[in-house]
Amino acid sequence: MVVLSCDPNDLEGSMRLIEELTTNAGRIQEEVLQEILERNSGTEYLHGFLHGRSRLDQFKEEVPVVDYDQVKPYIDRLANGEPSQIISTEPILELLTSSGTSGGQSKMMPSTAEELDRKTFFYNILIPVMNRYVEGLEEGKSMYLLFVKPEISTPSGLPARPVLTSYYKSGHFRNRPFNRYNVFTSPDEVILCSDAKQSMFCQLLCGLVQRTDVLRVGAVFASAFLRAVKFLEDHWRELCANIRSGRVSDWIPDGPCREAVSRVLLRPDPALADLIEAECGRPESWGGIVRRLWPRTKYVDVIVTGSMAQYIPLLEFYGGGLPLVSTMYGSSECYLGINLRPLDRPADVSYTLLPNMAYFEFMQVDDERTYECASDCTGDLKVVDLVDVEVGRYYELVVTTFTGLYRYRVGDILMVTGFHNAAPQFRFVHRRNVVLSVDTDKTNEEDLLRAVTRAKLLLEPLGWLLTEYTSYADTASIPGHYVLFWELKATAASGDEDGLALDRAVMEDCCSAVESCLDAVYRRCRKRDLSIGPLEIRVVRTGAFDVLMDYCVSRGSSVNQYKTPRCIKPPEAIRLLDEVVVGRFFSTKVPFWEPYEMDVKAIPPSS
Repeated sequence: MVVLSCDPNDLEGSMRLIEELTTNAGRIQEEVLQEILERNSGTEYLHGFLHGRSRLDQFKEEVPVVDYDQVKPYIDRLANGEPSQIISTEPILELLTSSGTSGGQSKMMPSTAEELDRKTFFYNILIPVMNRYVEGLEEGKSMYLLFVKPEISTPSGLPARPVLTSYYKSGHFRNRPFNRYNVFTSPDEVILCSDAKQSMFCQLLCGLVQRTDVLRVGAVFASAFLRAVKFLEDHWRELCANIRSGRVSDWIPDGPCREAVSRVLLRPDPALADLIEAECGRPESWGGIVRRLWPRTKYVDVIVTGSMAQYIPLLEFYGGGLPLVSTMYGSSECYLGINLRPLDRPADVSYTLLPNMAYFEFMQVDDERTYECASDCTGDLKVVDLVDVEVGRYYELVVTTFTGLYRYRVGDILMVTGFHNAAPQFRFVHRRNVVLSVDTDKTNEEDLLRAVTRAKLLLEPLGWLLTEYTSYADTASIPGHYVLFWELKATAASGDEDGLALDRAVMEDCCSAVESCLDAVYRRCRKRDLSIGPLEIRVVRTGAFDVLMDYCVSRGSSVNQYKTPRCIKPPEAIRLLDEVVVGRFFSTKVPFWEPYEMDVKAIPPSS
């Protein structure tokens, strides 16, 4: 099966292609798996199970469903210089760092040159779908705020970088053909600027100068777009000064970035600066600021499903009622599905998986809460093909890719909401075992426990014991941050049952200790991206967690089987604990993180 192409300017042809793919989903899935096996059955990984054979039934019988722990040794070997043939006959050209982690470090997924062709097809086919619902997009521009992030070089010289950074730096993006339906306000040089602050400032500057051309705004994730709004709130006066003078601020040293912005900022425009100052300087709130600054905007294009749903109220506030559109569902492993009804409410968004992108299987789980099965219990779970899922059931996604992943558990829990032709449609429910997420971070219960266990040691010499804790992601402000509720018990040495005499410096050290133990993605978001604020610990009165238990039992939990939830989401539960807070403390240190930080063990080549 050759990689399909899609001309985004051919709206009717693109929609026919979607119909063909979804109508023939079963046949296309078989062809995808057959091609993957014909290419790669002789690789070291698959040969160990299939012994060179490429029959589809043997694949499902002999190749196990695996987690990253089973894949990581092969990734480490690639990173240390062993040939791609251990997992793929196509050369592995880079490793894509995932927001998921293993042992506190970013997972890394193999990628090939051909996979960039699939991503290009995927991006191109999104555009005709939007044009079915929103007319006139060719008459203006898109203010999409896109950014690159740091990359590293593995011991073998393979680059390791986030999937979006990989695509934006590729020739597929930089040399893309003109598409009248998707013209960006941001020059490529600004998008590719490695300094996040310079890039943000210049992208907003370009978007403001071209405000009357902007028909849609957005970023990949809701958190990134809100971060841009906060940046605008902090820097609008300087942005207006640049527009008024027709000159970019001196603190922007990136040469290509300055030159590209100068081509947009052609001349001084005092009238535009006055208009923006009048809108941003209103004494009332910033409600509806997006619609006021970019009056022709038709919608906000951001992912608002999964953990990003927590940002919907803020997006609605700043957007002034603009539709929130989630167009796509993808991952570092591969790109997956598109939203064929993009103007649906965020709560109703479903994605249709495109059967040509990879081979998809689904591991059935009982409901949205049953997702913590260990990787060695997959033999007892029912695994079904893409076209055999059932409406209303919950599944964990399993992928076999062209790039060397075989029956790999992505970790996403999906619910089947219906079908488009023969292709199922899924609502993203959550990540497996993720309890906290503000941006691209994904902290699971095990990581949180390890961090809290380390931090509480600071209290014990002072006569305090941690008796209970829970957490939530506070996204009421920008950037959002982690909040931990701690209930403490005083020993005879302290004599203070309610924590009123806690030492502030020690509690701030506890906050910092928790952060230092969280994974590399969290620490990158804190230190470099500034997309997560300082972690907060709120100490509650003795007995607060008994009140929380009463609340949970009143909502249907069994008192005999009750376990304190390590993350709480209902506003009422958060309010109950907030009412009995006796102390609030924030981390005062930025946790350590460096771009080269990863976990690739030096492994001698296999004989």
